Amino acid sequence: MWGIGSELRSRRFWRSLLAEAAATLIFVWLVLGASCPGGPGRVTAPPALQPALTAGLAAVGLAHCFGEVSGAQANPALTLALLCTHKLDALRGAAYVLAQCLGAVLASAAVYLALTAALGNAGQALAMETFSTFQLVFTIFAVEDQRRRGAGEPGGLAIGFSVTAGALAGTFSGGSMNPARSLGPAAGARVGGTPGRPP
Repeated sequence: MWGIGSELRSRRFWRSLLAEAAATLIFVWLVLGASCPGGPGRVTAPPALQPALTAGLAAVGLAHCFGEVSGAQANPALTLALLCTHKLDALRGAAYVLAQCLGAVLASAAVYLALTAALGNAGQALAMETFSTFQLVFTIFAVEDQRRRGAGEPGGLAIGFSVTAGALAGTFSGGSMNPARSLGPAAGARVGGTPGRPP
């Protein structure tokens, strides 16, 4: 019992639970975002390759961000496998599964709330862009933190994968993740007019 009590009082334990919840939330958000129709007037889902590619790219970025903290499992099936092979203790395994399920439910609810009205709402696009940008900035911060500590991991690759995953997940909103990149074309369209329409 002493081991469980000390584990529950450990800051590292709670930090790893938060990491698993956050990793799963980001993973599920990106994959669901990549599964959504691509914007106003589009009602068909994107090809199956898009969410699959998003999942793979997100997994690399999340492993880089959360790997040192919790292992970045973000998957109850993987956690259960680690538990069954005694690579994870029972308390941590059960807590990780609960944290992962919570992260998945929160991500699903957020995507649902962002996309419940008719596709094309500017507020919905802002919500999708905000989250995609968050996961990119989080990845960049994690890379910089590891660089400061002298970890020789390929951070540029994780950032590139994060950009790609965010762009694939952001087809609904344009997948910009960069306000300047969004402002330039919007201003140009406003000044020059939309093709086929006067300014």
